[in-house]
Amino acid sequence: MNAEAHDPAAARDAVKDADRKHVFHSWSAQELIDPPAVAGAEGSYFWDYDGNRYLDFSSALVYTNIGYQHPKVTAALQEQAARLCTVAPGFAVDVRSEAARLIAERTPGDLDKIFFTNAGAEAVENAVRMARVHTGRPKVLSAYRSYHGATSTAINLTGDARRFGNDTATAGVVHFWGPFAYRSPFYAATEAEECERALRHIEDTIVFEGPQSIAAVILETVGGAPGVLVPPAGYLPGVRELCDRHGIVLILDEVMVGFGRTGTWFAAEHWDVVPDLLCFAKGVTSGYVPLGGVAISPAIAETFARRPYPGGLTYSGHILACAAAVATINVMEEEDIVGRSARTGAELLGPGLRALAERHPSVGEVRGLGTFWALELVRDAATREPLVPYNASGADNAPMAAFGAACRKGGLWPLLAGNRIHVAPPCNIEARDVAKGLEILGEALSVTDAHMR
Repeated sequence: MNAEAHDPAAARDAVKDADRKHVFHSWSAQELIDPPAVAGAEGSYFWDYDGNRYLDFSSALVYTNIGYQHPKVTAALQEQAARLCTVAPGFAVDVRSEAARLIAERTPGDLDKIFFTNAGAEAVENAVRMARVHTGRPKVLSAYRSYHGATSTAINLTGDARRFGNDTATAGVVHFWGPFAYRSPFYAATEAEECERALRHIEDTIVFEGPQSIAAVILETVGGAPGVLVPPAGYLPGVRELCDRHGIVLILDEVMVGFGRTGTWFAAEHWDVVPDLLCFAKGVTSGYVPLGGVAISPAIAETFARRPYPGGLTYSGHILACAAAVATINVMEEEDIVGRSARTGAELLGPGLRALAERHPSVGEVRGLGTFWALELVRDAATREPLVPYNASGADNAPMAAFGAACRKGGLWPLLAGNRIHVAPPCNIEARDVAKGLEILGEALSVTDAHMR
């Protein structure tokens, strides 16, 4: 080990060798991947053992909302670890109660009770369980073009291709089409028309599935993995009204978009919608320690006031995770990170990405909010044919693979999904780093332009 400490190449090789031998990676054919070995990270950057430094436009997996290694959060974790590392979830503990209070104060409306989980998928699992017990109904409606996690119920709720290998068709899930004006499933010509037709579609789905059998509708407030899908103005209020009319629980999945990502504490604030249950994770601790949870309305909390909730987790509200949440939220307040995210989107990322679209014909659409954006890449601007087919792999995905390689060669770490690049840097990214990232993106887009028909 001492030799490796003075030999970065040896250290890299040791890390990669141990990874190959012992680590089983998500969503991967294990022998076909070669994970980079990360040596360190700070702020909006991480670097490898060979000295390559990358500007992270992915925020890891859209969770380092305050960047890597913020000193106030790492100090808070060290202090908490020295005082109390863990205790069973059935005890009242100061840092757990404080984390719950800080989260509840920032959720929309009167979602004042917090059930802690370890991550977002568990939050979704428990929100659905709460809705089913509360209503006594079995079915849950979820959108195509969605991602809700990889656990049993969550993966069945998911509406993208990752569901295919896991879907049992027995989870009581019914999928419907949500609004997506650029690729409208309703042949709409305007945003208003898309909204109207999407609402009519979900209403028809509710009617034909039987409202009395539907426990919940779950939606990503802004669709994350499916392509940063920002709903049209009236859609979420319309779904809220439909749920109220039929006694259906509205669950908003804000695992990816909560805690400043869209320029508000929670994305629901953009449309003044209050769900019955709100799922969160990722940004609540900036990913420093895994933590997720469900914010619960008074009506659903009352269901379990004298009736035991049939669920629990060994590490619910883990002390170190809650300490990370308290420190992260306090940093976000002190440094106005939510406001910075909003200004970065409005003044830098939005205009900069739209300027790239004007120069590069392979960019079919730019969409986003705050520090959460996507470029839809196409082969044909007129027909909107995607740059690569849905769920492409291997040779079919070669144009996107080449684009990603060009980004990395320039020192930018991209988040690629299908025929899109998602632009999700830390919410507190510096203006100079936004400019640098946009410059690298512009150079890399020459690769995708070359694939235009």
